[in-house]
Amino acid sequence: METQPARRPTLDEVARRAGVSRSAASRAINNARHVSSTTREAVEHAIRELGYVPNPSARALATRQAAAVILAVSHNDPALFADPFFGQVIGGISAALETTDLVLMLALASSSRGRERVQRVLRSRRADGVMLMSLRGDDPLYRLTEQLGLPVVVGGRPLHGEPAWYVDADNRGGARLATEHLIATGRRRIATITGQLDTRAGVDRLRGFQETAALAGLETTWVEEGDFTEDSGAQAAARLLATHPDLDALFAASDNMAAGALRTLKAHGRSVPEDVAVVGFDDLPIARHTSPPLTSVNQPIQALGHEMAKMLVGLINGERPSSLILPTRLTVRESAPLPGDR
Repeated sequence: METQPARRPTLDEVARRAGVSRSAASRAINNARHVSSTTREAVEHAIRELGYVPNPSARALATRQAAAVILAVSHNDPALFADPFFGQVIGGISAALETTDLVLMLALASSSRGRERVQRVLRSRRADGVMLMSLRGDDPLYRLTEQLGLPVVVGGRPLHGEPAWYVDADNRGGARLATEHLIATGRRRIATITGQLDTRAGVDRLRGFQETAALAGLETTWVEEGDFTEDSGAQAAARLLATHPDLDALFAASDNMAAGALRTLKAHGRSVPEDVAVVGFDDLPIARHTSPPLTSVNQPIQALGHEMAKMLVGLINGERPSSLILPTRLTVRESAPLPGDR
């Protein structure tokens, strides 16, 4: 009677024995550089126990680089990429990728369908890594990408948890600069329009305002929430004027919201900066073209994109870069001049 050849163990069996996902087992077997030592040891132990021998053609496929990276944004509006903020981020990413063979892919991923598209691309290994932006709350997009075992860099830290690799701006410090400046102009009745409070930027900019106002003995509850858009700034400013008609200064957590607030103040007969001083955040081109030109906290937006891409390329190449928080500074214009500068 002819003896049947022994069945060869499969990759799935190795993964089950090691207690890891199939993709993590594959990356460990193929010596991918971004695999934890714990995972690698568990997979090597399972291989020895089962007598697993990798398939050479499958190994070649698994080790192939896709020569592409994804910028996935937790947002559902395609017009987002026309926003000057994201335009500068993409410009910085593109400049960093210029010296590589990596192609940039853009994806909106706030809906379950959008996240599934990103997941399909990453699972099919059509991308070597991913950059994430605009994460909100306990965003499932970060957990999804983390589970796939690919390099992930986050632009702007999420509200919950601390990613292994991120690039962010000093949002809290920037808000302190804005509030300190308004106090230095002699203002005492200062309100703020926040960004979305399920984002780290929104929360940190509010905290910076509240901390600085409290240290100066000022009211810290003159607060209305916006969503970083111009219309939300206009509406929030109207609510603030209804409840605090005597306000004499306003810090808006984005230039877009500050532009909307300027529109509302003008409609209500308030002169800027004589009646109300206004400071924004981002120092986008719009800040130079509002009436009057807008004092704003400058964050290095293009550098944020550049450093995200540079960090991701380093991870793909097996390096261990350090996360970054970029500094902010104040650009003073006519909407909130210091005394004597008018």
